[in-house]
Amino acid sequence: MSQDVDPITLQVVGGALHSIAEQMGNVLYRMSYSSIIRESQDLGAGLFDAQFQTLCESDSTPMHIGSLPGYLRGIEKSIPLDAWKPGDCCIHNHPYFGASHSPDIAIVMPIFFEGELVGFSANTAHHVDIGAATPGLIIDVPDMYAEGMLLNGLKLYEEGKRNEFLWKFIRDNTRVPGLVMGDLEAQIASAELGVRRFQELLARYGKGVVQQCCKQLMDYSEGALRRAIAAIPDGDYVAEGFLDDDGRNRGKTLPIKVTVKVRGDGVEVDLTGSSPQVPTAYNVPFEGSTKVACYFAFRALLLDTYTLADPIPANEGSFRPVKVTAPLGCIYNPIAPTAAEARFSQIQRVVDLIIKALAPVVPDKATAGNAATLSFAAYSGVRPNGNYWVFLEVNEAAMGGRPQSDGPDTVEELMRNTRNNPLEDLGMHLPLICDRYEVRDDVFPGAGKFRGGQGVVKSQRFLSPGFVTHESDRHEDAPWGVFGGQAGHGGRMQVHNIANPEDARSEYAKFSGMRAEAGDVVTYFSPVGGGYGDPLDRDPAKVLDDVLDDFITVEHAHDVYGVVFDAVDDGYGWAVNAEKTAARRAELRK
Repeated sequence: MSQDVDPITLQVVGGALHSIAEQMGNVLYRMSYSSIIRESQDLGAGLFDAQFQTLCESDSTPMHIGSLPGYLRGIEKSIPLDAWKPGDCCIHNHPYFGASHSPDIAIVMPIFFEGELVGFSANTAHHVDIGAATPGLIIDVPDMYAEGMLLNGLKLYEEGKRNEFLWKFIRDNTRVPGLVMGDLEAQIASAELGVRRFQELLARYGKGVVQQCCKQLMDYSEGALRRAIAAIPDGDYVAEGFLDDDGRNRGKTLPIKVTVKVRGDGVEVDLTGSSPQVPTAYNVPFEGSTKVACYFAFRALLLDTYTLADPIPANEGSFRPVKVTAPLGCIYNPIAPTAAEARFSQIQRVVDLIIKALAPVVPDKATAGNAATLSFAAYSGVRPNGNYWVFLEVNEAAMGGRPQSDGPDTVEELMRNTRNNPLEDLGMHLPLICDRYEVRDDVFPGAGKFRGGQGVVKSQRFLSPGFVTHESDRHEDAPWGVFGGQAGHGGRMQVHNIANPEDARSEYAKFSGMRAEAGDVVTYFSPVGGGYGDPLDRDPAKVLDDVLDDFITVEHAHDVYGVVFDAVDDGYGWAVNAEKTAARRAELRK
């Protein structure tokens, strides 16, 4: 069908596609066993056409759904299009064949209609343990083979019949088979739902109409992004930063350089100048992670749903205007068999640097420096019966100040869209207890007309001996301020035993397999966002709010924001002295 579909039908089919993806995501997280999927919703689901183009995606973690076309292209090297049969189901997680990283296992099912392969139903989810060198997460390992099971385009089901040998292999090579196998069953149910719902949509409106709708919706999203890019002046925009270390070679920072090349209605992100690949797992799969981060950055920056009159469908069209370049052998495009499991902090920083590079030409859309990292902790141990327990936890951080508002506090910023894990769930199932979970109070947010978001602090205490691996960064390179705003603060890690709280030691942002004894407390302090705009332009009433909320002190308000308070007996304790504030700000402006 080549004739355009009418707008009403287009809207109805577009809504149906999005609804299918949402249903797939809901089935996956509601049926899952591990908390990283069931509670944190570290997953993605959607539908794809036979050319592997994204038709729709669930409103979950952008990393997952944006990577699935890469998975499909990688799977094609093992399963060509003519080898698929109805009832087939493929499992795949190979980082050098399109996967985002090895713990993110994809389940893919073909969609047939009237005997023709018309697309795929697929999802990914982060699995709690795939038999790697350390439980749950890995950082300091020599190669990809130490990452655990590498499943490269294998048929888990053939024409509806499960491969019991493969199923047993997976079950026997994870420390927590009850969780992993249950999560895989949830993924299979989700993909089956996608197949069935898409077939129903095709039957109702006809294959030609639905396929034409998909084409128009992708073209619509592409056109919207191209128009937004075309509004940016042509040029090369550069931003640089660095990562703390690779998890083994301490004190050796890793440079990141982002050049955003705007030409007409297209853009290229060039990562030339970034660190060479490193000898640990602190590298980034190019197809499944590096490219996806760049796609996300422009969709978030230029097609934000809440700043547009009409929503833009999330589909393949928003990827097309963006080209990504990373030299082979750099940290963002490593060469096999280099390990590439611990890759999220690096791509968070790419997104942040894209925003920084473009801030001078899109000041109404850019933020100040965000935390732009990931605190991903794997707590583990062995129960008295000899079985492992493994718990994965994602900790919140903060965003930078924004053009019209403060940076959000204690949130999942940029590419990570997971939810926090309820502490009640932790206490019911695991020998851990959370001693502290609150807004960080040892530093101030980055000052600005709109201040940076404040970070989080969380303390987890071991009730029995175990291990912890922590993947994070940004202890050294604090989030920057923009347009006169001040920088935020880096993160930090601290470990002590509850019996000797004064005897605390600092730890690096990332470490592998650290032994923990009963009573050991691991505390994470997230980075704090930078400020947007001159602090002297901040509304004094907002400064007062920050004092009353204990985000800042009266002295900090006076020294940095130029706001002077009078002590009053009104239940709050302070009131703005407008005359003295005007004089103090005039003094500071000199």
